[in-house]
Amino acid sequence: AKATRNYFDSLADQDAQKEGISSSSHFVVGLDGEVIQCIPIDETAYANAPRNDDTISIEVCHPDDTGKFNDASYVVKLTAWLCRQLKLKSSDVVRHYDINGKKCPKYYVEDKEAWKQLKEDVKEQMKAD
Repeated sequence: AKATRNYFDSLADQDAQKEGISSSSHFVVGLDGEVIQCIPIDETAYANAPRNDDTISIEVCHPDDTGKFNDASYVVKLTAWLCRQLKLKSSDVVRHYDINGKKCPKYYVEDKEAWKQLKEDVKEQMKAD
């Protein structure tokens, strides 16, 4: 998580007059479940073009090339907390894929049932808190 945050941070120091990568995320969740906030939620992160201005982005580390989150990095609690803070429903939660077709998060694009389950888990977590 820290390495990903540091990568995003390094992009902020680019010369604005030169072409380069613009990428960032509001949160990064690590393999051990650690959550690092990179950008305040009321600022824009460059992760979900063309909807950077109305989305909150969460980058999640995963242990292998399947892209499946492990138990510690399963983002249900963070997502439910954000939904409550922003007065959203679990149905408002979208994947990068839903915005611009990028195969991200890979596992949840390929396994539609797992995506439905994650959203249901967010809904249940919102009730529990």
